[in-house]
Amino acid sequence: MLVPKKIKHRKHRKGRLKGVSQRGSFVNFGSYGLRAEGKGFISSRQIEAARRAIIRYLRKGGKMWIRIFPHKPITRKGQEVPMGGGTGKIDHYAAPIREGRMLFEIEGIPEEKAREAFRKAGDKMPVKTKFIKR
Repeated sequence: MLVPKKIKHRKHRKGRLKGVSQRGSFVNFGSYGLRAEGKGFISSRQIEAARRAIIRYLRKGGKMWIRIFPHKPITRKGQEVPMGGGTGKIDHYAAPIREGRMLFEIEGIPEEKAREAFRKAGDKMPVKTKFIKR
């Protein structure tokens, strides 16, 4: 799973995902991309599941880029803990995703294979996704 090596602050506030993604919204590295059509938080486990789905479908062909990284710590309190007492321990890390953000890119394979690989990866994502050609 993807986790940051070092973070400035151990715990973050939740924040809000407003607007449309300005940066990282175009296909830059590969020929085909998977773009987020909604907003939300994608956990490191979901990114890893999508990556494995793409790799298993492609076997040994092509090159893939992951354009997102889970750098936001998500905290969770233990079960049966009363209200109050501040935030809980860090449970996992997530990547905040705005609408229009490019999630994955692929190069070196035919379009129909890329389309099917991204369909499988999109099924693992908590946001709606769309296949994009350069």
